[in-house]
Amino acid sequence: MDWQRATEGDVAAMVGWMRAAKNPQRARRPDSAPAGSVNPKTGKRYLSDRYGASTINLTLAAVRGFYEFHAHLGAGPVLNPVPESRREAMLNRHRAPDTPRSPARRGRLRQKSSRPAPRSLPDPAWDELFAAMRSDRDRALLSCYVSSGARATELLGVRLTDIDWPGQRLWVVSKGTGVRRVAPLSPDASLCLARYVAGRGPADPHAVVWSTLRGQDRPLTYSAVRRVLQRANEKLDTNWTLHDLRHTAGVRMANDPALTISDVQTILGHTDIATTTIYTVPRVEEMFDRLQTFYTRPRPALTLPTGCDPRDMETIFGAPRTHKLDGQDDPAGTAAT
Repeated sequence: MDWQRATEGDVAAMVGWMRAAKNPQRARRPDSAPAGSVNPKTGKRYLSDRYGASTINLTLAAVRGFYEFHAHLGAGPVLNPVPESRREAMLNRHRAPDTPRSPARRGRLRQKSSRPAPRSLPDPAWDELFAAMRSDRDRALLSCYVSSGARATELLGVRLTDIDWPGQRLWVVSKGTGVRRVAPLSPDASLCLARYVAGRGPADPHAVVWSTLRGQDRPLTYSAVRRVLQRANEKLDTNWTLHDLRHTAGVRMANDPALTISDVQTILGHTDIATTTIYTVPRVEEMFDRLQTFYTRPRPALTLPTGCDPRDMETIFGAPRTHKLDGQDDPAGTAAT
């Protein structure tokens, strides 16, 4: 179909195809876990082999923006083939970044989707994953990810001149806005990073920090880092991802009383503070520790108000009922009704 003649029916056909077709990027090896199954060790679900609802919605938004751009220049069809919820557009058109979106009915062809809770690594799982790394570079990468909260591509673009060694921080370029912002590093991450840079040898100060270990010195790509994590997952029988490290940093910071939610928003580089609030969830291991305390707490003893005579209470309400065995009479006599 010529793009200038596309109609809403053609977009509906595209959505129907995406809901039924398999995603070639989700191809799995025969010995891998079934798509959509849950890993019993991490509790995380493996990705489905189909296009997700968020992917379809993102595609619709991109196509609608494409036609809006050409309509502004006087090209393309008169009516945008991707329908829009006018109610949602009117409610959120002048919304401030720090306010939540007003709920409204989604537009036609938009898929119903939900935002899952962020999955962070418990401390034992983090220690296990860190121990599975096989080089100083990989250990430095994981330490920087989990302490800075930077996105995968943001950290991979860091150059040697972007590192502030005395301040234990580095500068990254935000994914969406392209703004250069600061990302903190923990003392352990700074130590791992210094060990990797020193072992790498002399390099151009403007060169990218992360490079390949074998063959010609090349900048490390996202696919190569993901493969590093995949090898560790195969060894540990887990399914952690690089974005889980960012979630881990966000959950740790958001639940620390020393940091405010605005501090976490600045560190993670969120434009909307509502995105940062999803990290204000209790950590799993801490929640279970509190539950064990709750379960083992003794039952509070019942006491009478001050000034009440127990004999008067017994006369009015009867003797307290006690537990009895099967086939036995109540030793306390008639109980209160």
